Amino acid sequence: MKSTRKAYGEFLSQLGEDKNVVVLDADLATATKTDMFMKEYPERHIDVGIAEQDLVGTACGLALSGKTVFASTFAIFMAGRAYDQVRNTAAYSHVNVNLCATHAGVMVGEDGPTHQCIEDIALMNVVPTMKVLSPADDVSTKKILKFCLNEEGPKYIRLGRSDLEDIYTEDAEFKLGGSNTFGDGTDGTVFAYGPTVSIALNAQKELKEKGINIRVVDLYSIKPVDRDIIIKCAKETDKLISIEDHSVIGGIGSIISNVLCEEYPKKLEKIGIKDTFGKSGNWKVVYEYFGLTKDNIINKF
Repeated sequence: MKSTRKAYGEFLSQLGEDKNVVVLDADLATATKTDMFMKEYPERHIDVGIAEQDLVGTACGLALSGKTVFASTFAIFMAGRAYDQVRNTAAYSHVNVNLCATHAGVMVGEDGPTHQCIEDIALMNVVPTMKVLSPADDVSTKKILKFCLNEEGPKYIRLGRSDLEDIYTEDAEFKLGGSNTFGDGTDGTVFAYGPTVSIALNAQKELKEKGINIRVVDLYSIKPVDRDIIIKCAKETDKLISIEDHSVIGGIGSIISNVLCEEYPKKLEKIGIKDTFGKSGNWKVVYEYFGLTKDNIINKF
């Protein structure tokens, strides 16, 4: 088990041999794990201090000069405090910059509602030209970051604080606009991303023991989303569910609903944060409070 933020730090350390790579942080290097890069390549690690707007602006300037740039802070600051710079400096100028936001969702736990960013996918999804990605484990984090190196324009990569179960093996493939499906059951489909993928897979296992066969879709590419797999699952399975550590307003549930409305109208049950702020506490208890559990999925069948 490993957090996606730690996998990110390890990826940067491995990538650091490339002298064109520059990493920026906003006084949170230990928490975002960019300190792994900083310890090995201090001359190419820039801490802008508690100045997230400067973080994005400086990152864009370096990227426009030809550098391969990764900029990190908590999701609540990247998507909220620096939104103007993300929209106008990074996206409007179509800058090749990787905005890697850690500590997303209510999984932040004890840090509480002020730091539990449950709006970032909605905010990033609506920004023109922005690409939005959310890995589910160690392997997917590193592979998604690797293909981001060859993608033009701004990328928002959503990372988490807590350790997650290993899901993927090294032969797994990832691409922009892609997804990965586990199983081919016809009783239902559970769409997930990031930390909720393992929850959905655990529910899938228990449901199978009861004779209910579902498929789990990891929509790691949130924008662009894999429209084809959404339509395919809607046609081939009886029940559709989405589960996410994000508000149900503007999250992946809303994105899936838009696709269904346009292509193949069908009911989708959304599991997520219901138009409220988060709660402070152990993240597993908070997940239980908001119904982000395998039992909540199982009870819908």
